Amino acid sequence: MLRRITPIFSFVFCHHGIPIQIQDGCWQFCRAEVSRPVTGTPWSQFAAVPGGVRFVNGPGKMIAWPRIVLFGDSITQFAFEADGWGATLADKLVRKCDVINRGLSGYNTRWAKIVLPRLITRDSEAENTIAVIIFFGANDCSLKDENPQQHISLAEYGENLKSMIQYLKSVNITEDKIVLVTSPPLEESAWEQQCLVKGCKLNRLNSVAGEYARACVQVARSCGTSVLDLWTLMQKDKQDFSSYLSDGLHLSKKGNDFVAAQLWSVLEEKVSTLPLLLPYWADVDRQNPEASLLVDSAQK
Repeated sequence: MLRRITPIFSFVFCHHGIPIQIQDGCWQFCRAEVSRPVTGTPWSQFAAVPGGVRFVNGPGKMIAWPRIVLFGDSITQFAFEADGWGATLADKLVRKCDVINRGLSGYNTRWAKIVLPRLITRDSEAENTIAVIIFFGANDCSLKDENPQQHISLAEYGENLKSMIQYLKSVNITEDKIVLVTSPPLEESAWEQQCLVKGCKLNRLNSVAGEYARACVQVARSCGTSVLDLWTLMQKDKQDFSSYLSDGLHLSKKGNDFVAAQLWSVLEEKVSTLPLLLPYWADVDRQNPEASLLVDSAQK
């Protein structure tokens, strides 16, 4: 039988950053005093104070870290896996630009158009956005009779892409920051095996994927955005493109490397002037590190 133990002392300590007091045998959480900075001022520094934690303004400013947003279906969601094309871009841009993955496996452009305003807004650092990659089509081009849930008509597909571009422009992400990417070609025999395992018939055709790719390219031209036509590039000179795919639809390591290289050629000019953020460690003033670290966010 447990008995209540009443100590003759009390003390205060912090557990996971929360002030906790033991008094009269009971755990008590102390009130953390929070002082909110002036509106528009970032939370830039923490300082311990008696009885809790106070958030205070420091001399530095929140760093406006540039970003690239990847918005697409499963080919984008998987882009941060080992050797994924998104991970490769993130590695090349480390300390210069964040690469943010907003891939949504199984989504088509109808659903993407609906959720885009929940992912990118005028207040979500749109002014720091270097590029938005829109990479949809692999699900839209599903055959209507075999996969009606994901299928989107060719005409609607084009209109949905235009709608997303118009929305991005409305939150000050201009055409020159938008890159459309077509789906890769489909290796039908390999994808048919995947379909059979799931108990369904082949639900995509490479020729249909090509129609959606051409529609994507046409939207990019009419709207003034960049475009990466993977469907055409992976089949250039009638080469065997199957090695670019792991299951007939999604990318293999070779395919991820190919996409990363092709996207880099599109993005390189946009990111070429980005500085290394924060000073190189050997350049930090050891005696007065604040002088190095709080003066400017970018390395000179």
